[in-house]
Amino acid sequence: MRTVICPDTTPVPALGQGTWRMGEDARLRTQEIAALRSGIDLGMTLIDTAEMYGDGATELLLGEALAGVRDQVFLVSKVYPQNAGRGPIERACEASLQRLKTDHLDLYLLHWRGSVPLTETIEGMEALIRAGKIRRWGVSNFDHGDMEQLVRAGGDACATDQILFNVTERGAEFDLLPQLRQRKIPAMAYSPVGQGRLPASPALAAVAHRHEVTPY
Repeated sequence: MRTVICPDTTPVPALGQGTWRMGEDARLRTQEIAALRSGIDLGMTLIDTAEMYGDGATELLLGEALAGVRDQVFLVSKVYPQNAGRGPIERACEASLQRLKTDHLDLYLLHWRGSVPLTETIEGMEALIRAGKIRRWGVSNFDHGDMEQLVRAGGDACATDQILFNVTERGAEFDLLPQLRQRKIPAMAYSPVGQGRLPASPALAAVAHRHEVTPY
């Protein structure tokens, strides 16, 4: 599988697995775990989750799914904005680690911009790196202005900006993606196939036909 290079030169799969809405229905637990394991077998070893998903239930499911294969996975989780200050971020991260049954996260993201000063969040993230709890940190749902403020706050070590981006949500192309490219920060797209709701566009179908693939 094609890889993307993190700012610290770590290669990660270009295609990963999201886990939103997983772990919320006990009837689907076995099926969801099997799907995650199949994805790992197919090379989709980047897996993204968040403390918000299922109020922790998704991390619990993922911790079960990763039993015996954690060392094969680039594991990403996200912290609530209200938990992003020094002290709270350490407790939130530790709770995620316990649910995920791991001793570290490969990437920890601020889920969206909140009221906690960015300088305080950065300090908390860097403290987690020094403690060995996370390998790198980044942000999610930050726009161009947010990223400018992050850099001014001392956020040069930001490893990614996770954003909504697909064929129907392309606003990031205007100024955010060029900004990220200039700073050599990879963009991580969530909902890249619109959660299965891609439009039935003749243009999209034609591109898919030309490449002998499905529109998705």
